[in-house]
Amino acid sequence: MIVRDVVTRFAPSPTGRLHLGHAYSAVLAHDLARASGGRFLLRIEDIDGTRSRPEHVDAILADLAWLGLEWDGPVLFQSTREDAYAAALARLRAMGLLYPCFCTRAEIAASQSAPHGPEPVYPGTCRALPEAERTARITAGVPHAWRLDMARAVATADTDLMWTDAIAGPVRADPLAQGDVVLARKDALASYHLAVTVDDAAHGVTHVVRGADLFAATDVHRLLQALLGLPTPLYHHHALLVGPDGQRLAKRNDAPTLESVRLRGEDGRALADRLRAGGAGIGIAPQSA
Repeated sequence: MIVRDVVTRFAPSPTGRLHLGHAYSAVLAHDLARASGGRFLLRIEDIDGTRSRPEHVDAILADLAWLGLEWDGPVLFQSTREDAYAAALARLRAMGLLYPCFCTRAEIAASQSAPHGPEPVYPGTCRALPEAERTARITAGVPHAWRLDMARAVATADTDLMWTDAIAGPVRADPLAQGDVVLARKDALASYHLAVTVDDAAHGVTHVVRGADLFAATDVHRLLQALLGLPTPLYHHHALLVGPDGQRLAKRNDAPTLESVRLRGEDGRALADRLRAGGAGIGIAPQSA
């Protein structure tokens, strides 16, 4: 498929400072757009109202400018998109594909002896609740999320759920492996899965550039695209940067922030060039496949 007007985006969450891994992803997305004369968008994923901070937004803008990356158009904020997420949820609810979930994280973790990765696959506890009990709990104000009934959703989609990755090639989606994912959280406008799918379509994103850690999540996004009648972009899941210890660069692993690198007197544009070379000269390298 030939895409004439390439649109990419960088979509960080303002819950902390950007690190070198973020910079790597931003540079790749920026360069893909510029190489084709396309557009590079900046979207702030600030739907987590308890952790998002205005000072982190300011820091993101400063870090990107220091790297020499310029985005097109105004900065986009997910916190302004409540109506779009509500409309998507209403459509899925009308299709009978959502159900309220009252379980806590601790209850879900305790229900499984062998969790699948950092987030255990939901066992479907609340899917079996009688409608009267669901209504009673909601009426009583019991906090709840909204989950996608995955088996029913896949059957409803009734289409060949294929998507294409620039590295892996054609991929047949297997969203059932993700279980009944959350689409509306107890404490936020929407989950990552719903918000990113709706926003990429609304913003005309044609190429999604992001880390390989989100490869499996794309199966869920492809399903949502089918259910909501949204276009499917091309994907480029790049390798993750790792430090000298072999651990991936991440906030939870105390990865060096761009701010700390800048304060050491590093030149941001030179750093971006080294990232384009795959981390050469900065003591990090892409994670091997």
